Order: sequence, then structure tokens, then C-alpha cells
Amino acid sequence: MTERNRIEMGSNVTVKGRRRFFEIVLVLALCPTCTNGRGSVSDTLADSLSSVGGTLPYFLQEPEDAYIVKNNPIKLRCRATPSLQIFFKCNGEWVHQNQHTSQEYMDQNTGLKIREVTINVTRQQVEDFHGPEDYWCLCVAWSHLGTSKSRKATVRIAYLRKNFEQDPQGKEVPIKGMIVLHCRPPEGVPMAEVEWLKNEELVRSLGDDNIDTRADHNLIINEARLSDSANYTCLASNIVAKRRSATATVVVFVNGGWSLWTEWSSCSVNCGRGVQKRSRTCTNPAPLNGGAFCEGMSVQKITCNALCPVDGVWEEWSEWTMCSAQCERQRWRECNAPPPRHRGKMCEGEGQGTENCTGGLCTQNGKLMHDVNPQSMENSIDVALYSGLAAGVIAVVVLIVAITLYRKSQSEYGVDVIDSSALAGGFQSFNFKTTRQGNPLLLNSSMQPDLTVGQTYSGPICFQDSIDKELFDPLPDKVKVQSSFMVSLGVADRAEYHVKTHLETLPANLHPNYSTVEGKKTTLIAANGLHTPGKTWLKTSAVFGHLGGRLVIPNAGVSLLVPHGAIADDTSWEMYMLINQGESSAQSEERCEILLGPEITYGPPGLNLSYPVAMTIAHCAEVSAENWNIKLKRQTKDNKWEEIMSVDDESTSCYCLMDSHCCHLLLDQPGCYALVGEPVTDSAIKRLRIAVFGSMEASSMDYNLRVHCVDDTPHAFQGVVTAETSRGGQLLEEPKTLFFKGNCLSLQVSIQDIPQFLWSIKPFTTCQEFSFTQVWYSNQQPVHCAFSLQRHSASTTQLSCKISVRQVKGHEQLLQVYSSVGESEKETVPFFMQADCTVTSQTGAKAFKIPLSIRQRICTTFDTANAKGKDWQLLAQKLHIQRNLSYFTKQKSPSAVILSLWEARHQDSGDLDSLASALEEIGKIHCKSLPQSPDEKETDFTF
Repeated sequence: MTERNRIEMGSNVTVKGRRRFFEIVLVLALCPTCTNGRGSVSDTLADSLSSVGGTLPYFLQEPEDAYIVKNNPIKLRCRATPSLQIFFKCNGEWVHQNQHTSQEYMDQNTGLKIREVTINVTRQQVEDFHGPEDYWCLCVAWSHLGTSKSRKATVRIAYLRKNFEQDPQGKEVPIKGMIVLHCRPPEGVPMAEVEWLKNEELVRSLGDDNIDTRADHNLIINEARLSDSANYTCLASNIVAKRRSATATVVVFVNGGWSLWTEWSSCSVNCGRGVQKRSRTCTNPAPLNGGAFCEGMSVQKITCNALCPVDGVWEEWSEWTMCSAQCERQRWRECNAPPPRHRGKMCEGEGQGTENCTGGLCTQNGKLMHDVNPQSMENSIDVALYSGLAAGVIAVVVLIVAITLYRKSQSEYGVDVIDSSALAGGFQSFNFKTTRQGNPLLLNSSMQPDLTVGQTYSGPICFQDSIDKELFDPLPDKVKVQSSFMVSLGVADRAEYHVKTHLETLPANLHPNYSTVEGKKTTLIAANGLHTPGKTWLKTSAVFGHLGGRLVIPNAGVSLLVPHGAIADDTSWEMYMLINQGESSAQSEERCEILLGPEITYGPPGLNLSYPVAMTIAHCAEVSAENWNIKLKRQTKDNKWEEIMSVDDESTSCYCLMDSHCCHLLLDQPGCYALVGEPVTDSAIKRLRIAVFGSMEASSMDYNLRVHCVDDTPHAFQGVVTAETSRGGQLLEEPKTLFFKGNCLSLQVSIQDIPQFLWSIKPFTTCQEFSFTQVWYSNQQPVHCAFSLQRHSASTTQLSCKISVRQVKGHEQLLQVYSSVGESEKETVPFFMQADCTVTSQTGAKAFKIPLSIRQRICTTFDTANAKGKDWQLLAQKLHIQRNLSYFTKQKSPSAVILSLWEARHQDSGDLDSLASALEEIGKIHCKSLPQSPDEKETDFTF
């Protein structure tokens, strides 16, 4: 082919290409509908352009994925060069030219023209699209060399659901344990990012290798520390919103660990079999945040045998030595029969004796010396002889007078034994039944309390009113008995007594003074006080004479019985009894000893009694010889405490009888006494009195519940009631008894079932815990806790909830609270305020259940030994007094002391049936041993 032909052919191609290009431009300019012609013309056009050889347009900016937040449209943007035109194509369809916004400018660096196109995509467009995939758009750019397509950009509507798919859960983990808190955020577009809050502060894991928050939104703490105890919250967020999960409370607890054992203590006795102890404490580490207490015994005991002290005893004197030149002779003895051993005492006296060996005559330097006048020796011998004869005559006269008086007193009764029916006939059965009054301290006293626990103590010791006067009056002078016995009864004289009761400061000195009783001058004896002036004591006192009487401290479970005849005739004593209110030193925490009741002092010092007094003290122990070692202690003059007896041991110095809720003591000496208990095993139980009180706070929206746990004695609980009354507290539920074991486990108090829509309570205060030591020694500082509630509306007037008081792994009590919460609360009254609890002393016959004449007849009958065995020991057996009888053997009248003990045990019941039944049984035994004539019928009394 010639060059010409080639040139012509190229020219034709060029002309055709230019013609084709101008045709396309003309179509685009004159036919805008081709841009959205559903792909027919446009696709043809794109294909035509792509067939043109050369460099295609390239994109400087491609559309990016976008999210529509709420109703705000988004913009998609494209930039390309070289480009004559750019169009968007969404979901396979061209976007109309009118929806495009385009601009063209020159790039200063390259000199190329750059075209930029944007479109708006609305929420409605995305919602109206229903396709197999998300809403998408791309750009197509044209140039004279062809077309180029951008990447697809998706457009989605952003959202974040409200509820988490999985909330984190609270945990209790031991220290150094692993903590894993799971969190699955709510569904959302785009996917939510998760962060963790600890007590409302952001958790940052980058600087702490112990915390990991990257594992699938979970929070992982590899080794728990005490500082990791907190409230944790999972926080999810995206471009739409933020969501908070429920709060998870993490508690890192520490289980208690035992410390090392202490050294064994010395033997508890100086002689014989005793006990050695060693102890350990749950402090290595101490339990924290509800951690478990140590398991096992805190005290170990072993028996020990202490060698008894052996006091030294002198040997026999040696023979006298020869008389020396100094007219003396000597002899010796050794402390070896036996020698002192095991802390025994040395022999008292001299080990060497010296005396003159010449009868006062001694030859010294060849001369005779007269040391003693013979005439004076004879005179001294005569004086000693006459003095001895006079003393002997006086002793014989006194003995004759005493025997005469004794026989005269015995002849007034005329009998040795009385018939059982005569003994029992002087009594009538009295049953005192009172209707149960609503507790005046309860907000709703008509509500029936839960009495499933059972009665813990019968109530405060109070005197009955005058309704019992006939029971206290003595019988008439003569009693007609239709039997073989005629009994003459002596009627005791009565006397008036000055009585005073006060709560005061004990005076330093009570000076002797005189008072007149029924016109007869009697000596009123008082002595120095026992305690330092200025200290406050709960005290009662009265003047007592020969007829005796009774002292009572109201609402304290404490009383003192002074028996008839204990004070000598024509003598009166001002006696007092008080409760020591200060901190006690009688108990020893080293030996786990606790006070089981209040410390009681009675006096005055120097009191001289013929019979022991009977003191009653309420206690809080569940009495068991296997679990408790209960002791009676007395305070010495230097304010130290000495143990005078153990309840289970025999003693002749005092007597102790333990009932379920009271201890009855027979005491000869005035002083300060305390009942102390030492737990022998973990099963030793101390009774606690549980009560809940409520009151409005300064803000009318706040209400305070206070739970008290005190020793189960009237004195301890009355202290709580007094304190609550002063602050306007109301008793919300009948108090209950909790059995608290001495096993070193703590006490937990929690509030439950609070109506959340009416009331709120501060977090972390629904459960409160007290250590074992706090509760076991609560007599020093009573245990109490408070729950602060807030009502959401002033119209809320009702509160119902439960108070749980429990020992860990032990007994639990529930107090159900139903309270009307009003801004004006009714006036409170003391818990024990009763009409018959204001009398604190009684004197004479009215203070005793047994009439004086009957008491005298019983003593006369049983104090005399009988061949049939009908003596005071049989009386003690029938009255269930069967131990430590050696104490009564030493008494002037064993029967009188036994009856005093019976009076102390039955001072509340006022029922003589038990005594009458015992006498009737004794009478039947006697009747079987004696023949009875047909004329003798059942014994009857005529008053």
C-alpha cells in the first residue's frame, strides 16, 4: 500500500473518531433522559467510550461507607481527573442529574482539571430500599478516553438497642481469686464499643497488667485484691447513643486464719486435778467482708495434776544439853517431819530453845545470885489458882441458865412431830392468772406477737398488791386440829419500818443513829459505805428488824430476802442493795469468762446476821454442766475478785442454786458479788434478747430502724428501753430470744423485703455484721445497729419488712415489722411500767409467802432428828434441793434456811401448792409408820 493510501486511511479513521466523539457529547447535552434511561442508552454510551483507546479517569476521592443518624441525610462525594462528567449509580440505577452537585477546578500543581460531585442520601431512601444487600452507591467518571468506576459505598441507618444481651453479675470471690465479669452489649449499627466503669470511674487496663478488658467485652481481673471490691458497670456506645448495664457488685473477701497456739497456761489449781489451757485467735488473717471464720476450737484444754503443797512440821525436841558455865542449857529441833515441799510453808516458831538450868540460882565467879524472890513466886501461884476457880463457877451458872431457857422455849410447842394434814392445812392453793396486756411500747399492741420462742423470764420481780394480804397474815393464836395432835401456834409481833428507796450517789459514811419502833428504843446500826463517793448506783434500801423482809430493784430481776430472825431482837439495820453500773473487772477475757448477770452489792459492811440472806439474780446462760463452768466471785477490799465457789462444787461458805433463768444465792457476808460463766465447749449458749425500735428522723422523709441485741436479763433490756424512750423510739415487734453459741462465729443483722417502690435504703447497709467478741462480751457494750430508710413520697404511711438476726451457722430469729409511719407518734411508756412494780421493799410478815406461824412449826418439826428419817434432809429432798447439803448442816436452823431458799425461788408465782404437796407427802410417810385410831379422821383447820 502506498504512503498516500495509508495517510488517507488514517485521516478517515481520525475523522470518524472525532465525529463519533462529538455525537456522544451532543447526545449528552441534548438528551438528559439518557442519564437515567434504565441503562440502555447509558450502557451503550459507556461501552462506546470504553472502546476509545488511551488513559482512563482515576479517582482522587471515592465514596465512603456512611450511617444515617436519626433523620439527618448523609453526603456521598467523588473526585476524579481527567473527567468530563461524573455520575452516581445507587443500587444499580443511575441517580438523576438534578440530584448531583458538581464543581470543577484546576489543580495548581499538575495543571489538570478536577471534577467533584456530591449527592445526598436520606433516611427515607434507605428505608424504601428492599434488596438482598445494604443500600449502596458508586461513581462513574467519563473522559474522552473512556470511563472508570469507584468502589461501592454502603449506607446504613444507625441505631443502638436499649437492653443488654447479657448484664454483668455480682460476685463474691476470695482474695487472689480470678474475677470474670461478662458483658454482651445491646444490638446496634455500627457495633457498640464497650468500656467498664469501677465506682463510676473509667477502668484503664493499659497501665495494669492485672486487668484485661479486651477479651470479647469481658472484664477479667487475674488476681483479686481488696481494692477490687467495688460496683462495676458495663458501658456500651456508638455514634447514636450510650447504654449502661446493671451494676455488678464485686466483694473480695478474706477467710479467717488461725494464729499460732499460745503456750500452755499454768495449772488452774495449786493442788490436785486442774486444767491447763492454750488459745489461738482468728487473726492470721482476720476475716473480712463476710469471709468465713476459722473452723475449730479457739481454746484447748488438758487436765493437769498439781502437786499439793506440803507444810513443814517440826521434829521432836532434842535432849537438853549439859548446863553451861553461864547457867543455861539448850535443845534443838529440825523442820523435817516432813520438810516443806511444793510451795509449802516453813515451820513456825524457833528451832532452838534456851533456858536457865539452876532454877534462878546460878553460881557465877564463885558467888550465889538470887534472881527470883521465892515469896513473890508463891503469891503469883495463889492468884492464878483463885482466878481459875472463879471462872469455872461462872461457866456453870451460865450453862444452867441456858438449859433452863431452852427447855422453857421448847415447852411452848409441846410436840415433836405434827401430823401432815396439820402442816398442809395451814395453806390454801392460790393461782394467780392475769390476762395478757398488750405491750404498751408496741405501736400496735393489739397485734398478736410471735410467741413460738417460749417464755424466757417471767417478768420483772415485783411485789403483789394488797390482794395477797390474807396470804401474808399469820394464823390466829390457836388452831383447832381434829387429830391426835393439839398444836399451839405463836403469833409473831408486827412492827413498823421506815422504808426508803432511791437512785442516788452512795454516801461516803452512814453515821450511827437511833430510831424508835413501836415505842421501844432500838439501835439502828449503819456502817461506812463500800464504794467511792461520786459514782452513780441503782440502789434500794430499807430498815429491817427481827421480822425480816425483802428488797427488790424494779425491772432488774434482782431481789434480796432477809429471813425472819436473821437480825437480832431489839436491833435494826438499814440494809441496801445496788447494781454496779460501771465496767466490770470480774470477767476475764483471757479465759473467755463473761458476766451472766449484773454485779450486785448488798450491805452495810459489818452486818451481823443469824441466818444467811437469799439473793436472786437473773442470768442469761442456758445452764448445762457439760458446756459451762459457772462461778460465783466476790470483790475483795483491794477491789480484786476472788472465786468463792463453783456452782457444781460443794461449799460451806455459801450456797448457789441455778434455775433456768435465775440464780439463787444464800450468803452470810455482805459485799459485791458477780455470777461469771466460762464456756467449756463450743456448745455453750448465751441467750440474747432481740428487739427492734423505730423513730422518725429530723427529716420527715427519713425513718430509722434500730436493732438491739443484749443479754437476756431484765436489767440489760430495761437499759435499752430507757435509752429508746429518751429518744422517742417505738417498739415495733415483741422481743425475741436468740441462742448465741460460744463457737467464735459472728452475728449478722440484715433487713429484708423492703417495698422498693415505696422505700429506699442506702447501698451496702442492708446487712451488718458483728464479730464474736463484740457479741460475747455485750454486757460491757450492748450490740445495736441502725437501718436508715427514706420514703419516696410523704403520702407513704406504712412500712413492712423483716429483720433477720442470725449467728453464722447457728440460730436465727426473724422480726416482722408492720409499722404506721406518721409525723406525730404517740407518747412512749416504759416497757416494764406496771402498777405493782413501784414498791421496792416490804418488811415483816407481808414480805413472805409462808405465814410466820406455819414457818415456825415446820422448823420445829424438821430441825429435830427423827428415828424415821423425818428431818430437814427429807424436807430438802421433797423441795428438790438435793446437792451441797453440807451447807445446811452448819446452819443454826437448816429448815429455816431451806424455806428461805424456797421463798426466793417462788417469789413471783405466789403459789404455795408445791410446798403443801411436799409436806403432804412427808405426812403420808409418817402416817404409815404410826397406828391410827378409828376416831382419827382427816385433819381439818378451823380459823
